[in-house]
Amino acid sequence: MKCQYYPFDLKFRHPFTISKGTKTHQPTLIVELEHFGIKGYGEAPAITYYHITVADMIRDLEAKKTMIERFAFTEPDRYWHFLHHLLPNNPFLVCALDMAAWDIWARMSRKPLYQLLKGDPANNPLTDFTIGIDTVDKMVAKLKERPWPVYKVKVGTADDLAIVKALRTVTDVPLRVDANAGWDLETALKLIPELEALGVEYVEQPLAKDNWEGMKVLYEKSSLPLYADEACVFEQDVEKCVNHFHGINIKLTKCSGITPALRMIKNARRLGLKIMMGCMNESTIGSAAIAHLAPFIDHVDVDGPLLLEEDVATGLGFDYGKLIYSNEPGLGVEYKGLFNV
Repeated sequence: MKCQYYPFDLKFRHPFTISKGTKTHQPTLIVELEHFGIKGYGEAPAITYYHITVADMIRDLEAKKTMIERFAFTEPDRYWHFLHHLLPNNPFLVCALDMAAWDIWARMSRKPLYQLLKGDPANNPLTDFTIGIDTVDKMVAKLKERPWPVYKVKVGTADDLAIVKALRTVTDVPLRVDANAGWDLETALKLIPELEALGVEYVEQPLAKDNWEGMKVLYEKSSLPLYADEACVFEQDVEKCVNHFHGINIKLTKCSGITPALRMIKNARRLGLKIMMGCMNESTIGSAAIAHLAPFIDHVDVDGPLLLEEDVATGLGFDYGKLIYSNEPGLGVEYKGLFNV
């Protein structure tokens, strides 16, 4: 096994704001594994509120690179288990390496990853498109700029209801709202009935990630489905969400890759939880990995390449919410280096 890595700072089309802050660029790390001449790619974006930077990932990768390269790769599950113990404090880096391993595994099998996993794209949900927090007028302009069959609306401001009302005046397609833990219980109880009346489908992470007592109350009273994001990071968090959320949002980067995500999907189904998968503004590489799991979930938010002005690969397309695979083996991506999209 050979391992290379490439850091990038990818520019957004518009400054991207959620309740936790604003950014103009998305720092990300691309990893390349090569196994007997077959190259696989993975990605992990750096997210400020998870306190893992690209520099942290590079530091840990350099420190453990010899062991990463010497591992006798046979299949991704074993490799993930090795990486999980080798890098216990860096799930983001484990994700990127695990993703690259699955890419290699599927390329070796000469199948797109979704075929290897026995997924049927006919079952794919449409991906939403995210409208980041801004002035009401600018959020409306962003929506008009990208006609789409379903939108995710970032909220967590004093103007949340005005924002959704304004967006509803210019579109009749389904809306979803994501508070990124920006509400308290009183606010959520007040807003949810009004959001339901405006045709909102569900609410993502309404309360603080550790406010389980508040979520239990909200779960019992909410007229809209509630999805856990920041409250559901790792595999062990899935069971905690029962009777607090109606569904979970699995993110490959934070859970540490495709391998644990597949187990989380299986466990969520067993527990009767709905499943969405979300992005963390990945380029086409990380987004393609999410897209290959779309046949197994209920909702998907994989609009990273649409939000970014720059990309590093080709191989995933979008047709009014429909995911278009290249149908090449593995993730189906071709690494290009930095280019404008």
